[in-house]
Amino acid sequence: MKKFLLKQRREDLRDMVSRSWSISWPMTLIMFFEFLIGLTDVYIAGKVGKEVQAAYGFVIQFYFVFIVIANALTVGTVSVVSRLFTSGKKEELRRTIYASLVTAAGIGVVFVLGGLLFTPGILTLLSIPGELKPLVLSFLGIFVFGLPFHYLLINSNGILRSCHRIKKSLMTMTIVCVLNIALNFFYVFQTPLSFRGIALATASSVFIGSLINLIWVRGWVRPKRNVDWDPVKRIIRIGWPIGLLQALWQLASMVLFLILSALPEKRVETLAALTVGLRIESVIYLPAFAFNMANAVVVGNVLGEGKEKDAFRSGLVTAWIGVGMVMTLVITVVLNARWIASLLSSDAKVIQECVKYIYISMISEPFMAWGVILGGGLSGAGDTKSVMTRVALSLWLVRIPLAYLFVVLLGFGAVSVWWSMNLSQFLQAFLITKRYLNRTWLKNIG
Repeated sequence: MKKFLLKQRREDLRDMVSRSWSISWPMTLIMFFEFLIGLTDVYIAGKVGKEVQAAYGFVIQFYFVFIVIANALTVGTVSVVSRLFTSGKKEELRRTIYASLVTAAGIGVVFVLGGLLFTPGILTLLSIPGELKPLVLSFLGIFVFGLPFHYLLINSNGILRSCHRIKKSLMTMTIVCVLNIALNFFYVFQTPLSFRGIALATASSVFIGSLINLIWVRGWVRPKRNVDWDPVKRIIRIGWPIGLLQALWQLASMVLFLILSALPEKRVETLAALTVGLRIESVIYLPAFAFNMANAVVVGNVLGEGKEKDAFRSGLVTAWIGVGMVMTLVITVVLNARWIASLLSSDAKVIQECVKYIYISMISEPFMAWGVILGGGLSGAGDTKSVMTRVALSLWLVRIPLAYLFVVLLGFGAVSVWWSMNLSQFLQAFLITKRYLNRTWLKNIG
């Protein structure tokens, strides 16, 4: 009997690993393609000038403030659709997918108008170095027009992975990556657009990608004159905490840029170094966030089958696999930090500051990965409020106050900010782990 139970447990574990890996490896590649796009953006911006590189670093933080709703909508969509897909409720699944796509496109259009109207005024209020403001405005003037298509691309990718069609999503993002990189070089170096071509390449590629994804999901869509808003309400109820969290995260990133702008010396070099460092660090984020999104699908699918105990265990298995991958990447990046930084910047001071950032930030990456991946499992179950609360606390009660204290009040250098970021990651991982292990989220599925 014991041998039978042991054999059954091993088989269950293999099934969990197989299920997690089948979703995680395509998601890792998708994240890698997004990383390549961002890396190319930073590289080309650096070739044009360090001012352009610093401006792009601010813009990309600001731009993602506009798409937090798309990400939140997708988190809610994945949580609902992944469970409907395995529950056998086909008609409800079709209504939900159609309503989600219509909502994503509509909100994207609203944000285009909002971006055009309010961005100049917002930038006037921010203490951005004067030499960067014209560059920031030029970038954002083009980026916002790609928002509706970016919304559709993000949302439809979530639908595809929830319905076991993640390889279709991978195919789309491969095309988006190749197109974006090719257009980057063409627009910037072969046309009068110069650095503005970075933004236009993004808008063009997400437009094509959204059209391809709409072709993939058309079989699940039943267009109707009247949209069924009931599933949208459920999606929004689950997704809004993640939207607020992402807004708070991006706002915190912008505040960090502003705090670093208060440094008494090497302001532009430090901002450029952070921009480069974040792009290098995003190599570590690739498997972490890929497994985060995979875990949401895994937990959602298993809950849809009515297997709560397996959902809990599957989430832990996914987290351990992801942390293992992150540890490998951390070691690789640390051993090659200076060489990697020199690929993205030719300025000696920027490289020096970037290497410091990498050495310090890598300490907290395994903890970051563990918390992020378990947070994905909680989101898949609809427990997004707990994720929002715990991450927000780590940002706004630790990271930002300490960074402000060290730089603005005590006059310390940028290194103190990097350590503030580490401390917030430790707290975040601890709080999310505690929430996951108490299992109360299994009894309060969103």
